[in-house]
Amino acid sequence: MWSFRINVVIGALLVAGLMAGCGFRPLHGGSSPGVADGTSQELALIAVAPIKDRLGQELHNQLLDLLSPRGRPRKPIYTLHVDLSQSIQLLAVRKSEFATRANLSAAASFSMTDARGGKTIFEGQSLAVTSFDVLSSEFGTLTAEKDAGRRAVTDLAQDMRNRIAVFFSKVRARGRE
Repeated sequence: MWSFRINVVIGALLVAGLMAGCGFRPLHGGSSPGVADGTSQELALIAVAPIKDRLGQELHNQLLDLLSPRGRPRKPIYTLHVDLSQSIQLLAVRKSEFATRANLSAAASFSMTDARGGKTIFEGQSLAVTSFDVLSSEFGTLTAEKDAGRRAVTDLAQDMRNRIAVFFSKVRARGRE
């Protein structure tokens, strides 16, 4: 039993040593304690253009919270434009042709432009699929569908933020070469 624990500890130390030497840097962490990471600073300079529909408003608010948690940028350098679409697919159909489960798919095509010149500097697409129960109560089904939409928007916003952060990280890495 002791030899197993010792092997686990030695293995963990080896993995930690290898990771320290491979050049791995966390995407959202600073380069040293107390130093802000450039990715977070770049993200805070993005203005999010209005997105149509109620689900779009929720995505807009999620993106604002994730990109610039300290408030809207005073002098944005970039503008994020998002085209959001959603669809519902009924699943798990009973013999009575009554669906009991559904998938809500939300897709976002987005582009980030330079706020000064309007030139597109980054484009991407994100997709989120969430499920909900189709109940005998219309109100219950509507509530479940709205909750699925909120979960999809949260997933989309996180994915979009991560893609944009990776873009900025790559741009900074190219600038150091």
